[in-house]
Amino acid sequence: MTTFTSTLPDDLLNQLNNMASKMAVPKNKIIEKALRVYLDQLNRAEYVKSYRKATDDLNIFEMAEEGMVEYLIQLEHSEK
Repeated sequence: MTTFTSTLPDDLLNQLNNMASKMAVPKNKIIEKALRVYLDQLNRAEYVKSYRKATDDLNIFEMAEEGMVEYLIQLEHSEK
């Protein structure tokens, strides 16, 4: 594991210290969990943004429609 040094605003560090004491866990574990959650939220937001952008792209929409037609044809053949 790599060591990372950073500065935090005093009020945030106080909140971190209080929560670490209250939960009886090391501060770095709280920071690690919070960072994982935040990065996951950023990844999800990026994913949603790409889908929203794709809905405005006519080429992507047409490819999706063509793909659905092919998929339905395959389903029909597999049922027979």
